[in-house]
Amino acid sequence: MTDLKTKLLCRSKDLGFDLTKACNPSDVPSISEPFREFLRLNYQGQMTWLSEKIEWREDPKTLWPEAKTVIMLAQSYKPIHDPMEVLKHPNKAAISVYAQNKDYHVVIKKKLKSLARWLINEAGGQVKVFVDTAPVPEKPLGQAAGLGWQGKHTNLVSRDLGNWFFIGSIFTTLEIAPDHPEQDHCGSCQSCIDICPTEAFPKPYQMDARRCISYLTIEHRGPIQIELRSKIGNRIYGCDDCLAVCPWNKFAKAGNETKLFAREELKMPDLTELVTLDDKAFRDKFSGSPIKRIGRNRFVRNVLYAIGNSKEQKFKKVVQPLIKDPDLAVRDAATWALTQLV
Repeated sequence: MTDLKTKLLCRSKDLGFDLTKACNPSDVPSISEPFREFLRLNYQGQMTWLSEKIEWREDPKTLWPEAKTVIMLAQSYKPIHDPMEVLKHPNKAAISVYAQNKDYHVVIKKKLKSLARWLINEAGGQVKVFVDTAPVPEKPLGQAAGLGWQGKHTNLVSRDLGNWFFIGSIFTTLEIAPDHPEQDHCGSCQSCIDICPTEAFPKPYQMDARRCISYLTIEHRGPIQIELRSKIGNRIYGCDDCLAVCPWNKFAKAGNETKLFAREELKMPDLTELVTLDDKAFRDKFSGSPIKRIGRNRFVRNVLYAIGNSKEQKFKKVVQPLIKDPDLAVRDAATWALTQLV
């Protein structure tokens, strides 16, 4: 008779997952010290929720004591286009690859729920599914299960998928054979650290989110520090630099989930169109996209920084009206942008 683990691997592959591994909730190595240092140094910035439910983030057993196994799954979203090409075109907008189509939370969670239902029907037990929306230490769990290791840029890296992949987890009361944890294979390479435009890595394996462009363009509310604005370049939502340069990407295959394929119009969109979006137009354009979460004001703020960094005077006519925008951060960004377009 085929064992449950083998059936699980087959079913998850049928659903499109690229890797499926398992571990015990207690297999996570001690993460308390580096995490508490991160908080002590205030590297979390405005992400105050990171200091909540600390016991869950440090020890996944406390999240659901009855759980005996954590199934960790990876879904590749490796692009077929060069994500760094857009950075050579300052009059265009750079959007992180993961946000160039549907919201991965929705896409991955639907698959996880389908797999969880199958698991219950197949073997009983209870399940809980998570996709980056709860205080679950997904990257340490991913390393404990063997999906990959946390690289020097703090993201998970896989020998099979590089670092272009999403992580999902299924906690279950069932006992499923665990996999071996993955070891660090970064070696002496620090390409991810060297390329960071804002020097967001004080040292390998540690990030100061307050300097990270992904944090600044997505999580940070209000005006961004003036000294960091020029370093953002034309990145208006997220940043892929540290991911794109990882040598392990050469072993990865392109993603297979069509809902995560980049929309052509979001690979290199025009800044003029984006900066003139009102709230309704913004919501319509990014319906079903993770970009919608930050709202029109924060988005237009980012676009204005990109326009300022373009140094192209042709943008003056679309920036000028925004110095009277109702939102303070937009007004501030518009005023700054005009000082750069001289």
